[in-house]
Amino acid sequence: MTATKKPFKILGIQQIAIGGQDKNRLKKLWVDLLGFQYKSTFVSERENVDEDICAIGSGAHEIEVDLMQPLDMERKPAVHQTPLNHIGLWVDDLPKAVEWLSANGLRFAPGGIRAGAGGFDITFVHPKGNEEFPFSGEGVLIELVQAPPEVIAGLSS
Repeated sequence: MTATKKPFKILGIQQIAIGGQDKNRLKKLWVDLLGFQYKSTFVSERENVDEDICAIGSGAHEIEVDLMQPLDMERKPAVHQTPLNHIGLWVDDLPKAVEWLSANGLRFAPGGIRAGAGGFDITFVHPKGNEEFPFSGEGVLIELVQAPPEVIAGLSS
């Protein structure tokens, strides 16, 4: 394990992604009953997902809840299994975080850093470790999200 000081900071929760067979049932709970605001819909054949992006709070304190259903129940990724699909964390310097965490044995999912549904650069921590990278999300898929300057300023205190 590398003994250097971390060159990045996790700032807070950016999102929670919840999967189901019918996102309209999820929307009934999160929007109609709990009061989250519907913001947009994101559809990706490659990621086999049809998701409604909802949120509560504002500015740096906004937390997104993504309500996801698969486009095809038989294809992977199966975004409806498990229901808690992933947790997204704001990070102040995504490239430095990936470099440092990889050097310290954390396994990332294939795909590298790329643009995410919300327009921010993202990458995923793999839910399972392997021989080369023994550390992982321990069964949970974790999304690291590059925070924009206003979120960094709002959550850095």
